[in-house]
Amino acid sequence: MYTRRDAVIDALAHRPPRWVPWSMWFTSEARERLEGHFGPRTEEMLDPHVAWVGSADLAEPLANSRVRDRWGVVWDRSKDGDIGVVEGRLLPAPDLSLLRLPDPADPRLWDGLAARCAANAGRYRVFGIGFSLWERAWTLRGMEELMTDLADAPEFVEGLLDAIADWNIAVAKRALEHDIDAVYFGDDWGSQRGLLTGLRSWRRFVLPRIRRMYGAVRGAGRQVFIHSCGDVDELFPDLVEAGVTCFNPFQPEVMDVHALAGQWHGKLAFHGGLSTQRTLPYGSAAEVVAETGALLARGAGGGYLFAPAHAVEGDVPLGNLLAMIERVRDQPGYRRLAG
Repeated sequence: MYTRRDAVIDALAHRPPRWVPWSMWFTSEARERLEGHFGPRTEEMLDPHVAWVGSADLAEPLANSRVRDRWGVVWDRSKDGDIGVVEGRLLPAPDLSLLRLPDPADPRLWDGLAARCAANAGRYRVFGIGFSLWERAWTLRGMEELMTDLADAPEFVEGLLDAIADWNIAVAKRALEHDIDAVYFGDDWGSQRGLLTGLRSWRRFVLPRIRRMYGAVRGAGRQVFIHSCGDVDELFPDLVEAGVTCFNPFQPEVMDVHALAGQWHGKLAFHGGLSTQRTLPYGSAAEVVAETGALLARGAGGGYLFAPAHAVEGDVPLGNLLAMIERVRDQPGYRRLAG
C-alpha cells in the first residue's frame, strides 16, 4: 500500500506523489485549541506524514517557568512557553576554554529511538537537531557579542563553530545508526530584511561547517532537512551544494514561494509556504482554502511538503485552522489510499 512515507519520498525526489504530503507545527496554544475541538482524535485528524522520532533538544525544568537545555543555557519561558528567552551568558568572553560540550552519548537522546522508528514505519522518520550551529553559538555567547566577535575575534568564532559542528556530527552519526530517513538541522540565519551576517561572513563562518554536518548525513545515504527563518533565498545555491534536500519554513512574507519552487524544482524541495503572518491569522476561511489549494497545486509535481510557514500561533481563528486541515485532507486519492 502507498503510505505517507512513500508520498514524502516521492515529493523529495521531485516525482509527482499520489497526494501532496504534509507536516504541520503548532504552538502549544494553537494545539490546545485543536485538541479542544477534535479531542482524542487530534493526531488522527492532523495525520502528519513526517514523524519526529528523536531530538537532540533536551531541557530540564527549573523554577519560575524556566528550563535548562542540554548545553546548560537557561531559557525563561514565562512569556513564550514554546521557546523562551536566554538568560545570561555561558561564554562571557571569547575564550574557548570556557566551553563545555554535552555528551553525545547521553542515553536520554537515544532511549526509545529504535522503538519509535519501528512504530512509525509508515511515516517519514526524522531526527532533529535544533539550534544547530549559529544559533547555538549565540545562545552561548550572546547575539550582540557574537556579532562583534565576527570582526574582533574571528578565530574564536571559527573554533566555537567547529566545536559545535563536531558535536552535531557525533550526534548525527549515532542517529544514523537507527532506521531514520533524514536529519533535520535548525539554524536561523536571516531576518525579514536579509541575512543577519551578510553573505561574505556567512560563507566564511557557517558554510564550511554545514558542509561537514550535512555531508555526514548525505554520506550515510540519508536526507538533510534544514530550517532557517528569514529572507535567505540567496543561500540556496550554497545550500544545495552543501547537501540540503528540503528547506523550511519557506516564508511567503519574504519569498516568492511559487517562483522559487519552480526555479529550484529538481534540485531543492520545500516545506512550508502558507502565510502565518497574514492569511492564517487575518484572512477568511475561504482565503485560507484558496492559498492552501494553490500550494497543493504547486506541489502536485513533487518537490514540496505542505505546511504553514512556521508553527501556527494561538491568534489564528479555529475556523481557519479547520479550513487548512480539511483542505489538505480533501486531496483526491488521500482518503482512499492512505494507510
